[in-house]
Amino acid sequence: MRGVRRSARGEASRNADRELDRFAMANEVFHLTRARSELCHRSRGAASARRRRPFSTFELVSARESGRTGGAGLSSADRAYVGSRNIPTKGPWGVDEMDSEAYVSQFSADGSLLVAGFRGSRIRVYDAERGWKIHKDISCRSLQWTVSDIALSSDQRFLAYSSLSPVVHIVNVQSSGRESHANVNEIHEGLDFTGNEHDEDFGIFSVKFSKDGKEVVIGNNERSIYVYDLAANKVSVRIRAHKADVNAVTFADESGNVLYSGSDDSLCKVWDRRCLVGEKSAGIMTGHLDGVTFIDSRGDGRYFISNCKDQRIKLWDIRKMSSGMRTRPMKMVDWDYRWMPFPSEAHHFKHPDDQSVATYRGHSVLRTLIRCYFSPIHSTGQRYIYTGSSDKSVHIYDVVTGKTIERLSWHGSVIRDCTWHPYSPTLVTSSWDGYLARWETSGNNDDPSMLAADKQRARPYAQYEDLFMM
Repeated sequence: MRGVRRSARGEASRNADRELDRFAMANEVFHLTRARSELCHRSRGAASARRRRPFSTFELVSARESGRTGGAGLSSADRAYVGSRNIPTKGPWGVDEMDSEAYVSQFSADGSLLVAGFRGSRIRVYDAERGWKIHKDISCRSLQWTVSDIALSSDQRFLAYSSLSPVVHIVNVQSSGRESHANVNEIHEGLDFTGNEHDEDFGIFSVKFSKDGKEVVIGNNERSIYVYDLAANKVSVRIRAHKADVNAVTFADESGNVLYSGSDDSLCKVWDRRCLVGEKSAGIMTGHLDGVTFIDSRGDGRYFISNCKDQRIKLWDIRKMSSGMRTRPMKMVDWDYRWMPFPSEAHHFKHPDDQSVATYRGHSVLRTLIRCYFSPIHSTGQRYIYTGSSDKSVHIYDVVTGKTIERLSWHGSVIRDCTWHPYSPTLVTSSWDGYLARWETSGNNDDPSMLAADKQRARPYAQYEDLFMM
C-alpha cells in the first residue's frame, strides 16, 4: 500500500507539472512575456549559460564592463530582468493620511506625479521626485458619493475626474496655484455626457484619456460607453454596450480605434470604431461568472486582463473572441458582493465556454470595484499582474506561471487600487483605511514616515461604514 501511495503522489505531481506546462505554453503571450523579461542570449552566454540559478545585477554589469557581451550594453530585456527581480516589497512608508477612504491612485506616464482620489470631494497630486510633496490639492465640484475614477492626459497637463454623475471635470494640474477649488480660484471644465437632458441617476464608473489627449471615454451605469471629442466639445460616440453597468472601459492601444469594456453582465467586449455598425461589438469574451470590475490593456491591441467578482483575474487574447454569445451570460449564485462573503462552493465553478488564456486566483474582490494591472513594461517587461484585494493586501502574480510571487500586507482595510511606478521599483497602495502607502525594494526603517503596526486602523474615522460601497 505504501508503494501505491507513493506512486499516486508521484502521478499527482506529474499531472500538476503537466497542467503548469500547459498554462505556460498555451499562448503566444507567455513567450512574448518571457522574451521581454528574461536575459537575452548574448547576456546569458556572457555571464554563464549553463547554470540555472538567477543572474545577479553585478554579474550582468561585470560581463558588460569586461567586454564579454561584445561591447553592447544591456538590452531592454536585460533591464527588465533586473527590474523584475527587484519587486517593491519593503515598507510601507506613508505618502499621505486622510480622514476618508482612498479610492483611486495613478502614476503619471513618466512617474513624476502621483494622483490619488478620496471618498468625498478631495483629489491630491503629489510630486514623486520631491519627497512626495503635494503638488496640487483639488477640491472637486458636483460630486455624488465619491471620486469614482481619475485619468491623467499623456502630457500630464490635464486631470479628468468622474463621479456618480453625468459630468466629467477637467483640471489643469500644471497651473501655478497649489490649491484648486472648483470654480472658485480655478475653472474645472465640465464635460456633460447627457447634453441638455440631465439625468440624476447617471453615474460614471470609468474614465480614460486617449493617448493623443483628444478624446475621453467613459463607462456608466446606463449600460453604455460614451466617447467625448474634446476639440468639438461634444459626445462623438454613444454605444449601448452591455445589459448591465459598464464598470470598466479602456483604449486597447495608442491608436484609439479599439476599445475594451467590462460589465456586471459578466462579459468583456471588444469595440472597433473603424467598423462600428449600430451597437454591435467586434467580439465578445466569455469566461467570467460574475460582474467585471476592471480592465487593463497590455497596450499592444491584442491582450488585456480583467478583474471580477468571481474572485478571478483573466488574461484574454482578442483573437479568440467570438462574434456572438454561445450561451446566456452566467451568474454563479444569488449573492451581493457589497456585503456578503463569497460563496465557498462557487470557487469550483467554471464557465463551459471559457475563452480566456489564463486565470489567476488568490485575491479577494468584495465590497468595491477592485482594480488590477500589468506591471510596467520598462522595469519588468510586464512580467507580473498585480491587484488590490479586500483581504487588505496587494497580490502579485507571475504572468507566465500563474503563481503568487508576493503579497504585500499592512493596511487595515480594503485596498481598492494600487499603482506601480513606470520606471522605479516603487508601488503605492490606496486603501479604505485612509492611507496612501508606498512600497520599495529598500529603504530606511528609521524614516519617520515608516508606517508601524500601531498606526493601523480599519477605517479613517470612527463611525460605521455604509453598506453600499461602489
